[in-house]
Amino acid sequence: MSILSILLQGGQIPATKSTGFGMQGVLMMVAIIAIFYFLIIRPQSKRQKELQKQRSALKVGDKVVTSGGIHGRIKEMQDSAVILEIADNVKIKVEKNSVYPSAEDAAANAGTR
Repeated sequence: MSILSILLQGGQIPATKSTGFGMQGVLMMVAIIAIFYFLIIRPQSKRQKELQKQRSALKVGDKVVTSGGIHGRIKEMQDSAVILEIADNVKIKVEKNSVYPSAEDAAANAGTR
């Protein structure tokens, strides 16, 4: 449609067939949110809870791996930190949130339960 024909009609653009959002669109949005929740959010929160449970169960002598990939054995537990022995007489202090149970230690603990 040209500008001249719009001006001749009083400056208004003629109405065209509108496509409303409607119930179908609302149902699609609800379905997408449900899919995100059950496929992404819920499993992630379950993993976080399990990891927190494993971290709270750590004790002196357990083998662990830091988020940086350093393997060691817990020598001392503090409020928010852990002292790890990574070699003979070599100790480092790391945050508890960056410590994960060692796979071999976790398998040994699972076998004893």
